Amino acid sequence: MKIPKSLLVDPEKNSVYGAFAVAVSIWAFSYSVIFGQVLILAYYAVWLPLILVDYRRFLRQLSSAWLPLLFAAYICFSIFWSQAPGVTARTAVQYLSHIACAYVAARTVSVRTLTLGALIGIFFVILYSLKVGAYSEDVLDGTYNFVGAFASKNQIGFVGSLGIYFSVVFLVFLRRGRLSFMLTVPVVLLSAYVLAVSHSATSMASIPAVLALITLLAMSKLLSRRYRRVIFLVGAGLIVVVAVVALNLGLMDFVLGIFGKDSTLTGRTYLWEQGWNAAQRSPILGVGYAAYWVQGFAEAERLWNEFYITTRTGFHFHNTYVEALVELGFTGAVMISLIMLRTLYGHVSTVIFKAWQAESVVLFGVMVLLLIRSFVEVEILNPYIMGSFLMYFSYFKLARLPVARTRWSPAFDPADVARGEPAWPRHIGRPAAADPS
Repeated sequence: MKIPKSLLVDPEKNSVYGAFAVAVSIWAFSYSVIFGQVLILAYYAVWLPLILVDYRRFLRQLSSAWLPLLFAAYICFSIFWSQAPGVTARTAVQYLSHIACAYVAARTVSVRTLTLGALIGIFFVILYSLKVGAYSEDVLDGTYNFVGAFASKNQIGFVGSLGIYFSVVFLVFLRRGRLSFMLTVPVVLLSAYVLAVSHSATSMASIPAVLALITLLAMSKLLSRRYRRVIFLVGAGLIVVVAVVALNLGLMDFVLGIFGKDSTLTGRTYLWEQGWNAAQRSPILGVGYAAYWVQGFAEAERLWNEFYITTRTGFHFHNTYVEALVELGFTGAVMISLIMLRTLYGHVSTVIFKAWQAESVVLFGVMVLLLIRSFVEVEILNPYIMGSFLMYFSYFKLARLPVARTRWSPAFDPADVARGEPAWPRHIGRPAAADPS
């Protein structure tokens, strides 16, 4: 049986396969640590073979991906100055292949299919975590939190926040028919439940802000382009002013207190200080990608011990930019920041300064969620993570590929014109010769 290419690589026709591939990816990102390499191989299997199906699709406007490719190349070259070259080489190749999978996904999957696949994957991920039903005590703040099958409350909280976000945007922007309500209700309920019992302050604080922003962008569709520009510029200025005033008046501590946090963010500020000190030893290039948190290295062992990380793995500085400074120096930190800002501006400019598009609104909301979390988590610097996959997917979606159109034959036969005969339209045909009799 021969399967048409369009069912695999055409974003308008491959919703079944695309949703399946995204759901498999979500499962692999969540539980590859538990089920091992088989899930990573499944993740590669649903994306990379599509290159062989229609390689021309992925060569179109490849130059638009220059910034992520440059960053991936820089990560790979960091092996030459890494303090743990073996770890850097392995992880860099994984990150490069992870970016390649996101690139393939962006060229073959629509935003609606991504959302549908994410909802399916998140639903089964949460079900499995509820089946495991594990809780963990946070030694630093003394709370007892639901972690499910994850190693951290923040990870399950992130899954819950994504479940709520994708459910809302699917119903508001992407649904087709009343069946969408029935499909999203279980995801919303399960996501809200795990978000509540995980007590992840980052997730609980970020999702309302993102949904409020998406609501404003949805309302902006009713305005003309000129008014959208004015309101956007005024609103951005107000946000900056409110943020500065809130910091000066101590409102930040009040907000943190609502979520049970103090001004140290449960030891995160101390971690940032330690990371900044470590970055000063190699400020331009860093110590090498993934070359700081290595077992046997004195500084990593000290911090693991201070934060009661008995597994001596899976820990970071809880800040994307501090982590990038330590591992990749100012060069790498600037690159990852540019990728984040380019993606954010690209999608919001489409909504505000160009024709309003629901897909750009959805991806802009994803990027705002990742931006908020980037100051307290590290979710875009590692391979096989939902955050980095969504960021690169959103970046690669900025390139608008030309739509293939059917070739039309000339309306007139060129041979008739060359012979000096009347040019009869082809669809009418030449009139019959007159009967000499």
